[in-house]
Amino acid sequence: MPHWRADWGHAHTRESLMRTILQPALALALALGFTACAHTTTGHGVTDPSAPRALETQGPVTVEWDDPAGFTEIRTSANRYEASRGNWVEELAEHLRDGIQARIGEGERVHVRITDIDRAGDFEMRHGPQMDHVRIMRDIHWPRMSLEFEHVDAAGNRVDGGSRDLSDPSYLSSQLHLPRSDELRYEKAMIDRWLQREFGPVR
Repeated sequence: MPHWRADWGHAHTRESLMRTILQPALALALALGFTACAHTTTGHGVTDPSAPRALETQGPVTVEWDDPAGFTEIRTSANRYEASRGNWVEELAEHLRDGIQARIGEGERVHVRITDIDRAGDFEMRHGPQMDHVRIMRDIHWPRMSLEFEHVDAAGNRVDGGSRDLSDPSYLSSQLHLPRSDELRYEKAMIDRWLQREFGPVR
């Protein structure tokens, strides 16, 4: 009996010690888990009714876009949930606006309406649930964008405008000046090449 009590006391001490060590670790793990969940569930996707449909007016270039639910990127995606996540429409609109502003003259104004976007790559469900959220880049899924714009000079006279269809079928072999960490680098590079053709070099 004393031997049993000694073992129990030792085991009890060890159990208390383990509890002391594990409880803070468990609390930290739970906190990190809640943080991760909060990070993944906050915000809205591009098709959310509360998501913006235009950039706030800041300067001479304004950009708006149609409902992304009708964009090719969403309609034809093998994983519409993943395709609609994030704020990639707004980010591309900002890149477009900043690129135009850097190229037009003083007093000139440009309005852009994005009517369709199809991002580079696609999701392939055939790889199973472990990979169905991974965007696979293949040469058959190049980036595309359709837009309408109007460019006027300082006097309000129309300089140019109309509909444009942007695309980059050779995007996988094109030279990129954007970091690999930028998930929209292929789309932004396509936009930059169009801006160079349409508006000329940065001033």
